[in-house]
Amino acid sequence: MLTKLIHLSLNNRVLIVLLSLALMAVGLYVTTTMPVDVFPDFTAPTVTILTEAHGMAPTEVETLVTFPIETAMNGASGVRRVRSATAVGFSVVWVEFDWGTDILADRQIVAEKLGLVRGNLPPDIEPPIMAPQASAMGEVLFLAIRSEKHSLFDLRTMADTTIRRRLLGVEGVAQVTPIGGDVKQYQVVLSPSKLQAYLISASEVAKALRETNKNATAGVMVDGGQEFLVQGLGRVQQLEQIGDTVVTVRKEVPIRVGQLGVVQIGAALKRGTGSAMGKPAVLLGITKQPHVNTLELSQRLDQSLDEIQATLPKGITIQRNIFRQANFIETAVRNVEGALRDGSILVMVIVLLFLGNLRASIITLVAIPMSLLTTMIVLKSMGASINTMTLGGMAIAIGALVDDAIVDVENVFRRLRENHHLPAEERRNPISVVFHASVEIRNSIFFATVIVILVFTPLFFLSGVEGRLLMAPGPLAIEGEPKDGKRTEAKSHAIGNNTIGLLGRTGA
Repeated sequence: MLTKLIHLSLNNRVLIVLLSLALMAVGLYVTTTMPVDVFPDFTAPTVTILTEAHGMAPTEVETLVTFPIETAMNGASGVRRVRSATAVGFSVVWVEFDWGTDILADRQIVAEKLGLVRGNLPPDIEPPIMAPQASAMGEVLFLAIRSEKHSLFDLRTMADTTIRRRLLGVEGVAQVTPIGGDVKQYQVVLSPSKLQAYLISASEVAKALRETNKNATAGVMVDGGQEFLVQGLGRVQQLEQIGDTVVTVRKEVPIRVGQLGVVQIGAALKRGTGSAMGKPAVLLGITKQPHVNTLELSQRLDQSLDEIQATLPKGITIQRNIFRQANFIETAVRNVEGALRDGSILVMVIVLLFLGNLRASIITLVAIPMSLLTTMIVLKSMGASINTMTLGGMAIAIGALVDDAIVDVENVFRRLRENHHLPAEERRNPISVVFHASVEIRNSIFFATVIVILVFTPLFFLSGVEGRLLMAPGPLAIEGEPKDGKRTEAKSHAIGNNTIGLLGRTGA
């Protein structure tokens, strides 16, 4: 087979050269369009379930919320592990699926299971929701919103109502989490003495506020061929309207909320804060969607942030150098590219010194860009990205890339030199000399290449984090995973406007 391939290549030299140039052109295009990251995504398909249970103790949340959800998820198809973390009024359940499963199908399975378990949860908790789909390397940018003239109350309100909403509209953004500042809240501060004087409980006030702050429809009225929508407008529009809400009627005299306490706009209860450069600030954590090019997303975010900064009130600045994953990616890739460049130059110098022929050296060195660009095409077809692992592997392989070419070209030039020194009547056709010289060392090159492949083959059977980084099959043990049911600190998770530090345990 190899002999026929050599013969075919020599008889169609122009076609082979054109095909090689076309392959390199495709490789260049693929290289410029491939996503760039620090490491490949080595996380198993995971769906995160978030449940808020306001005011409940961790033991109650664990018993009434976390455990029922865990039990339902353990029976789901393709689930390999369920973990959880419980805190005051908050529950997080991580459902990990088998490698290679479709995350969209996994989320559908979880949604079906949640539909079955909702009826077994306490009626006064928020319905469980699935967190946006994101990867372990998804935190691409942290911003700090600072001002010397505006309060943290104003900064947080602007972050929630303006900046966060605009950033969520950027293609590739999965979640924008605000941290710190004072969350705006309409508050009714009741007076215990007034409640006692009117014989009204706080629950009655809460019920009145809940039932009156809504609009109601009364159908449609038809008049003269026209339809008019009849609607009762009861939703609160101003702060004074909250105070005018009627709680009850005593002896035909309405008792309003304003008579029972003070209605005000204040800051919600905080369980943590945010700071930047040692000063209080509002932080925004931006998480990307899976398989999104971090560098391209960072550029789109920069453009959006420039537009947002231009519309902000004077004195408010968006600080972008808190954390920027693109900087780490560019630095890491630049270092590996430097190693790749230096290795290529070193190989070129060694080849020139040892072959002692410029033409032979150029032919040999063509194998480097040809092999590297072909490798990029293969990586693209496998869904891989340009990262420190792929570039590092190519940097290590540079020596092996030119090995076969050196052996073949050196033998061909030696046979051509010998043929040139023969008498004219004994000289053979140069093409025939090249063919026989290549066939002569064909077996040696083939077996040498097979030996190199066999040496690196065990790398593809590694398990754990090493195996996933090298695109090897097998399970992954998450580093720092809780074992034997022991409690361990989990990462902080942001739900809505609250950032909660969690203390978790291993699920069933």
